Order: sequence, then structure tokens, then C-alpha cells
Amino acid sequence: MPAVYASTPNLLHNATAVLGLPWVALYMPPPSHITSEPVADWRALIHELAAMDRPSASDGERRAAELIAARLEGYGCRVTVEQERAHGGYWWPIGLVNVLAAGAGALALRSPQKRVRALAAVLAGTGAAALWDDLGHGRRWFRRALLPHRATFNVVAEAGDPAAEHTIVLIAHHDAAHSGLIFHPILPRIPLKLMPRLHDKAGRSFPLLYTVWLGPVMVCAGSLLGIRRLLRGGVALATAATAAMTDIALRDVVPGANDNLSAVGVLTATAQALQERPLHGVRVLLISTGSEESFSEGMQGFGHRHFGELDPERTEMICLECLGGPTLIVVEGEGMLRMRDYPSDMREELDRVAADAGISVVRGLRTTAATDAIIPLRAGYRVATLASVDETKLPMNYHWPSDRPEALHWTTIEQAIAVCERFLRTRAGQSRGAD
Repeated sequence: MPAVYASTPNLLHNATAVLGLPWVALYMPPPSHITSEPVADWRALIHELAAMDRPSASDGERRAAELIAARLEGYGCRVTVEQERAHGGYWWPIGLVNVLAAGAGALALRSPQKRVRALAAVLAGTGAAALWDDLGHGRRWFRRALLPHRATFNVVAEAGDPAAEHTIVLIAHHDAAHSGLIFHPILPRIPLKLMPRLHDKAGRSFPLLYTVWLGPVMVCAGSLLGIRRLLRGGVALATAATAAMTDIALRDVVPGANDNLSAVGVLTATAQALQERPLHGVRVLLISTGSEESFSEGMQGFGHRHFGELDPERTEMICLECLGGPTLIVVEGEGMLRMRDYPSDMREELDRVAADAGISVVRGLRTTAATDAIIPLRAGYRVATLASVDETKLPMNYHWPSDRPEALHWTTIEQAIAVCERFLRTRAGQSRGAD
């Protein structure tokens, strides 16, 4: 079973590994280089974490988790760092499938034999099915069966009223993304400059992930139907997808201040607020996941471990994502291939409490990227996402080296902190009134 990792000295780590025992513990004292004293400013934590390399499922991710856990413990939370298993990347699953599809398509183009075309269709069709599952945050059978996995680290902190029946979960993540040419900041500005009216009306981001799925689909269809033009298009698209994934794999990780240390700052500021002004009537879980950038593998691990004990009728979740841009938004829905809207009452409640706090939020935007919210959304929980965008209607400095603390809009993060605290205290008041 997955282990619950505690920040214990290396001697205990080695002993448990040798004895084959699971690491199960409440949060233990942190290493000497990490303080558990409350910090004066959550901004300092963002700067400290941004200086760390934090790829998904890495030692840097672990060190970041320990630091966040220590800060949350300093604010009176009951904290664990839970170890899960993750592949830690998305370029290998996508890249391998597209290499397979491109090779199968090239083989079908060169051979007139029906059995060769049938084989190409089977290979490409299987790859397309694997990507539909992987990009849709399903069972992930392809990466589970064929790709190596390593440790990833989730921080789970409990605050508020531990005896309350109602639970609210705030979700951030502390790993950082690899960069890549497809994330160049000039690309989303092209439609903004060339088609400003269309851009103003757009309610969702460009479905970029369709381009890595359509290549295998086109090769499969072209092989079955014997349409060479469709085959050639599929091979070209799959080859381009492979090149893009290779570029991402070879890039360094970005500092990730907006994506998503801004949300980690909101978690720690909320913990401080709950320590200074205790909350009764609602149990609060503050979660910072690992391996979000590898398509929410850390959140999947949290779900496998905890969803059985979190009643969907008594649990609400708010995902905090990229909160350092100029404009705060309540996201309407998300999905890389299939769009899924969040429950309307959760979106409306976030909007309402923001208005009560005197904060304006933008509505009407959906993302074809994905957040950790997709995991509880698929599981039937009431969940919504609070995020921010710039003038491109996308997260600022998304997956680019310029995603540094110096570029953050700190006022937007402060607004997100106020919205989260208002949401928690509103729900606590409603719970006490119901009692």
C-alpha cells in the first residue's frame, strides 16, 4: 500500500526500508535546516520554494513538501507528508504513443497489404485509446503497465474543527513544470493581436492536447479506410507531437511561482488565519500535492488513500491554481479532451463570497488544460477552481522560465486568500446554524 512519509532523520528512513515496513506516522520533527516556526510572511515561503528545482516525483519535490509541512505545522495544523507513486511526466506516455502511431502509419503507407494496414490500425487505435484514458485522468493503464514509477509527496494538513461533520478541502500543488517551445509566451498573443474580437468572445482556451491525440486517431482511421491523405496527415501530426514532447523532456523545470507556489502561499496564509481566528463547525484540509504537472498523479494518490473516508455529501473542495496573475477568475469547467463543468452551486458560491468580500472575479472561462480538481470532479465531489489569468485569458508566464516571484501580482494572491477565508467562515456559520 502507499506509505505515509514523515520528515524523520535518514536513520529512520533507512531502517524502515531495510525492514520493509511502511512509513506510517504523524508529522515528525523536520530536519534541522527547516524551521517549523511560523513565518512572518507567506511571500517569503514563495521566494524560498521558487529557488528550489521541483520536478514532479523528485527529491526537490520532497524537500519542498517538507518545507511546506513545517510551515503548516508552525501554524498549528496536524500535518502528514504522504508518499505515493507516480511516473512523474507526461512526455513519455504521449511521446511513445505518437512514435508508435507515426511508425505504424509509415508502415501502412509503404505496404499495400491489408494485414499490414490492419496491424497499423490496431497499433494506432490502441495508442489513441491509451491517450484518451491518460489525458482524461482515467485509470492510466498505459503508464501504469509500461512506464517506471517513483515516489511523489503530498502534504496533507488538518485545521479548523476536527470534530465537525462538514469538510472543506483546499488544494494546491508544489511541483514545477518543464518548459517547452509550445509554451512560448508569444503564441497565445497571436490571436489576441490578429483576431481581437474573436479572442474577446472566446470562453475556453485552445484545445492543445487534441493535437497529440488526433495523430494516432487519424492513422487508425486512415489505415482502416485506406485513405492515404488521412494517413499522411496522421503521421505528420504524430511526428510533430513527438518532437514537442522531446523538447519538453529535455527542458529544465521553471521556478513555478505562479504555477503553483502562489496557491501554496494561499494555503499557508489560510492556515495562519485559522490559527489566529479559530474556526468552529467545519473541518479544513489543506493539501499541497506533488506530481500535478504529470497530470495530477499526486491527487490521484490522495484520492485512492482518502476518498473512501470523505463523504461526497459532506465534503466540498476548492482547487487553487495559478493565482499570481492580474485577474482573479472562477473557472467554469475543465478538460483536456472532454469538457466537464464544475457544479454550478459551487461556482456561484465562490462568486458570491468574493462579492461579499468586495472582490471582483471574472466568469465564463473554461480551461482545456487540467487541474487537480478534475480528480474529485470525476469522483462525484462538489468542487470548483479559483485561478487567475492575464490578457491572453491564460495563466501568466505559463510553463516558462519567467514564472518567477518578481512577476507575481501579489494583490491577486491576497484577494484569493480573502475569498478562501470568507468561504470557510461562511460555511462554518451555515454548519453551526444547521446544528
